Amino acid sequence: MNTRQIVEAILFASDAPLKADEIARADEELDEDRVEEALDALRRFYDESGRSFQVAEVAEGYQLLTRPDFAPYLERFDTVPRPSRLSGPALETLAIVAYRQPIGRVEVEYIRGVSSSGVLRSLQDRSLVEVVGRGEGLGRPLLYGTTRRFLEHFGFGSLDELPRPDELPVVLRDRIPLGDSDDEDDDERPELQPRFFDDVSPVPAEARTPADTGTSTEPSAPTEPALPTEPASPEVT
Repeated sequence: MNTRQIVEAILFASDAPLKADEIARADEELDEDRVEEALDALRRFYDESGRSFQVAEVAEGYQLLTRPDFAPYLERFDTVPRPSRLSGPALETLAIVAYRQPIGRVEVEYIRGVSSSGVLRSLQDRSLVEVVGRGEGLGRPLLYGTTRRFLEHFGFGSLDELPRPDELPVVLRDRIPLGDSDDEDDDERPELQPRFFDDVSPVPAEARTPADTGTSTEPSAPTEPALPTEPASPEVT
């Protein structure tokens, strides 16, 4: 078997993105350079032959995915897996973490204007958010950041591909509305209006004091940040 066949078989069988060095572990004669060459060859072959699937760069790795053009046909089948949808509060919180990471719970709550411990816990359960460190203040509050699963869920190759603040209103307008979700949340929120993320003012020093002391206060609500969006249609391995 040649390198291209080996790489193709691994991508076909994997249900998660794989990095080049991970694929190279399949055989002692493989290395990252040979894997990268095989990936480029497969990508060109699929494009030139008009295949319904492609080699996509997702979550800092590579995955074999159906092209988005075929999503309307796949949606007719219950056997085709679909990514779970997130509630409005969950997407709101996830946007704050994604653009402000590393960030503490109290800072998230200051921006949202409501308690966020439940929704953060739900995002952790979904492996979209994780604890990435501790703050420097009293009590060393936990700091949250996004995971590799977050990149995979939204189809980003890396955090560098997040929409710029000036692009967010357009992205939100072009995507489908949020669906129902069974997320547990601590609050009921009205329908959110997309705004520029630059409109969210920095968290003042006095807002960080409760995080350091461990007390719970309910700060006033500033401007709501824009949300990340769900993929318009599922891509299937």
